Amino acid sequence: MAGEITREHASSSSRLDGRVAIVTGASRGIGRAIAIHLHSLGARVVLNYASSSTKADLLASELNASATLSHPQAIAVRADVSDPDQVKLLFDRAEQEFGSIHILVNSAGVLDPKYPTLANTSVEDWDMTFNINTKGAFFCCKEAANRLKRGGNGRIIMISTSVVGSLLPGYAAYAASKAAVETMTKIVAKELKGTGVTANAVAPGPVATDLFFEGKSEETIKMIADACPLGRLGEPKDVTHVVGFLASDAGEWINGQVIRVNGGFVV
Repeated sequence: MAGEITREHASSSSRLDGRVAIVTGASRGIGRAIAIHLHSLGARVVLNYASSSTKADLLASELNASATLSHPQAIAVRADVSDPDQVKLLFDRAEQEFGSIHILVNSAGVLDPKYPTLANTSVEDWDMTFNINTKGAFFCCKEAANRLKRGGNGRIIMISTSVVGSLLPGYAAYAASKAAVETMTKIVAKELKGTGVTANAVAPGPVATDLFFEGKSEETIKMIADACPLGRLGEPKDVTHVVGFLASDAGEWINGQVIRVNGGFVV
């Protein structure tokens, strides 16, 4: 179940033993679930957070307690992804603690729970959305492109959204900020030719997290769930297994792609 900390058995091509992953936005929601899943596959994980220090520290403690090795397998590092100096320090800390970095999963993101129309979106809210979702993704992706281990096993995985495809009213800033991330990801995949580093984006549909529920009525939530051909909201685990596959050797041939994980909500 989502959030359960266990060590998973998987084929060798799906394992991440000996690899180091940075997961931004790892203190809650999809980012937290991704960090737990990558750890279960054998990765050592750096849990980035911006403000939820208690949650991040607790998760790091739980992951370390579940590991069979005596040395730390997870650390929590505070960094605002919209600040390039803090992003650099995040990567520095990861290298100091674990050595070479193999995987970046950029999951940090914000969504305006007021769901304003474009005409009613304030400049301040627009800038805040782009500072975290787009500029933050740029800083993390830039650092990863320069510092991930070369020669294979290097993975950049950006978390986008299927709203880029559904174009729902009230999501103008959010969808635009993530559309930029998808374009950035496709280009950096080509720019990293010859390095063995791949870059892909995973675009979840409606997933049952605090970010999704905030600002929505029960009626709206039910309407969105009913609009999915599978008749339910997604769960974090629906996303984490795709991310884990992309991060592994089994996902090496997938590069420069945007993978929509939404149960058919957007086709």
